[in-house]
Amino acid sequence: MKNLFYLIITLSFISLIFSSCEKELLGCMDPAASNYNNLANTDDGSCLYPPNWTELATGTWNLDPNCEAISIPVIGDISLDEQMPPTIDVQSAGEGILFIDFSGSQVNGTVDDNGIMTVNPTTISIDMGLGPMDIDVSGNGIIFSENLANMDFTFSGAISVPLLGDLPFSSDCAMVLTK
Repeated sequence: MKNLFYLIITLSFISLIFSSCEKELLGCMDPAASNYNNLANTDDGSCLYPPNWTELATGTWNLDPNCEAISIPVIGDISLDEQMPPTIDVQSAGEGILFIDFSGSQVNGTVDDNGIMTVNPTTISIDMGLGPMDIDVSGNGIIFSENLANMDFTFSGAISVPLLGDLPFSSDCAMVLTK
């Protein structure tokens, strides 16, 4: 009987030792991180967080435009590249909402969690040497880093030419933005 008692005590002690030993599993334990590991029981400091694209988008960007020229009968070609400002100032209203000062006119848009920007269709005023003109702007783009983004804009409208009336135009612009 005494041996049975010692055997039970020994087995209980061994069972207690093995049941209290939990294997350490290293990983990111923050659910807000992109590499969160729900199986980890020890945080190893490896958590990765997605960039704040709204914050990265704000600031002054240099423009390198590549726009299609607008061809107007009698007048000739008008280069939109020459009409673009050398820089644009991007501000944020929070929640992924951006405001762009584009030659004195404000264009707004959004940036999503992947850095994809969408410019809401807006009408701006640009003087292309014929006096101020209303031009419809729309577009989209992507932020690659805090110093590099690409934007594709479409500019459209109509130019009023004496004797010819209003002549519609549309020009696509691919722009590289750098800081």
